[in-house]
Amino acid sequence: MIYFRWFGFIIFAAFSPVLLVSKAQCDDSIGKGEVLSLDRCINLALKHQPDILSAMGDVAAKKSRIGQAESGYLPQINLATGYSRYSPVSQITDRAFDDYSGGLSLTQNIYDFGKTSTQVKISRLNLASSSLDLRWIKSQVIFNVRQAYFAALKAKRNLKVAQDTIGQFELHLKQAEGFYEVGTRPKFDVTKAQVDLSNARLNLIKAKNTMRLALAGLNNAMGMTTLEGYELEDNLQFIPVKIGFDEALKKAYDARPDLRSMLIQKNAAQASIELAKKGYYPSVAGNASYNMGGASFPLEDGWSVGVNVTFPVFSGFLTKYQVEEAGANLSSIAAKEMALKNTVFLDVKQSYLNLKEAEEQVPVAELAVKQAEENFEIATGRYNVGVGSPIEVTDAEVALESAKLAHIQALYDYKVAFAGLEKAMGE
Repeated sequence: MIYFRWFGFIIFAAFSPVLLVSKAQCDDSIGKGEVLSLDRCINLALKHQPDILSAMGDVAAKKSRIGQAESGYLPQINLATGYSRYSPVSQITDRAFDDYSGGLSLTQNIYDFGKTSTQVKISRLNLASSSLDLRWIKSQVIFNVRQAYFAALKAKRNLKVAQDTIGQFELHLKQAEGFYEVGTRPKFDVTKAQVDLSNARLNLIKAKNTMRLALAGLNNAMGMTTLEGYELEDNLQFIPVKIGFDEALKKAYDARPDLRSMLIQKNAAQASIELAKKGYYPSVAGNASYNMGGASFPLEDGWSVGVNVTFPVFSGFLTKYQVEEAGANLSSIAAKEMALKNTVFLDVKQSYLNLKEAEEQVPVAELAVKQAEENFEIATGRYNVGVGSPIEVTDAEVALESAKLAHIQALYDYKVAFAGLEKAMGE
């Protein structure tokens, strides 16, 4: 949406959201095999997400309402012309007559006890509120992209674990077959290794589908559902963040766009009460007109100039009820503000606790992987020298796979928890 301001007028050039998306898609073409970073995915989402485009349209509508309110400062000019042909009811003559008319009128608000200025103030507050709503929607979109991005990285790493597990079981099968051929191990070892390999291949099929689903979720979060063939930059690393709960909560109360928007809506509601009360006051307007009329040309003309003062004597208690409605709206918004503050507190508290939990889990999960790797090496070594069993090797391999998946899950949980805390703080 492009707009220009000229002598108090706002002129908008509107473009269809479909055209906006199509042009952006042309500018943001992604080649096959291209590696996308998290920042790139976020930038794509900010351009393509329909929720953002919808909120931008709402902001543009609020901008136009400022111009509508400011139009009350400017003169209202009307040009009228007309033609009539009529026959009088009188029996004196049956002749039909022509009647031509034309006129130019001008009305200018002189003083309305602040009605127009209050309407402009309310419109500006509504625009500020909508702008903050747009910012909040953007933060939600960014969080959704980050969550989907990390989910795709988790699926990618899980897929690598599934592939590595197949490699381990294939190696174990070859060993079992070799031992069986030389007669040092029974047929059971070979059969057990084959079953383990088949189960690992089933897990690989599931991991591949999970990866496809994760990429589809990321595409949807970016608002570009047809993307395919790209790669993701892996940033699923553990980087501890030091922040206290009180600091996080203070940032949230200061920066959360939805809370700031609610405060502005509260101010707009207070201004609406002022506007409603101004219905009790008179208004002063100047007027001028120039008129022409007659049955034939040249037409006769005339003009008038004057000032009108309008006193609202009785309007069926309309103003009274408008004031009551505005007051009720203010009370409702004040209650919503309290509820939103409680929601902000809960969001920060939950996100902070989730972050702390994930922060404690990551080192434990790393240690579990090291222990599982050591246990697998021991089990494999025992089997290679003929003192271990295939069940022992399978158990060790399954434990190692589970430890790796748990570590990946812990990293994912930490990344998502931190993204959630940043969203809760309004960053």
